[in-house]
Amino acid sequence: MGELGISWQGLLGQIINFVLLLVLLYFIGYKPIRKMLDERSTRIKEGIDQAELAKEVAARAEEEVQRRLDEARKDGQLVLAQASEMGERLKAEAREEARREAEALIVRARAEIGMERDEAIDRLRQEFADLAILAAEKVIKETLDKERHRRLIQEVLEESSTLRK
Repeated sequence: MGELGISWQGLLGQIINFVLLLVLLYFIGYKPIRKMLDERSTRIKEGIDQAELAKEVAARAEEEVQRRLDEARKDGQLVLAQASEMGERLKAEAREEARREAEALIVRARAEIGMERDEAIDRLRQEFADLAILAAEKVIKETLDKERHRRLIQEVLEESSTLRK
């Protein structure tokens, strides 16, 4: 090797220097760089895991929101159906109440008409009795006992009305 201009002592010194340089670079450069790259890789992996977790949480939250919206729609439809049913029930109750009031008015009116009819018949009987007594007095030309004849006529009228019924 001497012919090539390489000395063993120089070559050996350079090999030792190179090995020392490699050891120094390994401990000073490679380990911290490797550690920094591993930390960075870990942070990136954690970030990806967190992103996936956030994505899953968002998907679950979206499903929950959708489920609640569906429930709210169903509840809203149920409330509308109940309100409609209650409205129909109230209408029916109002109609029934109006019918009952109308029937009560009719019954009252019939009762009042019956009472007025009975009063008119009583007055008519009274007037008829008075006229009959007056006519009998004029026919007989003397004054009869008005009260006694009125009772007689009243009895005759009542008997005739019960016979007609």
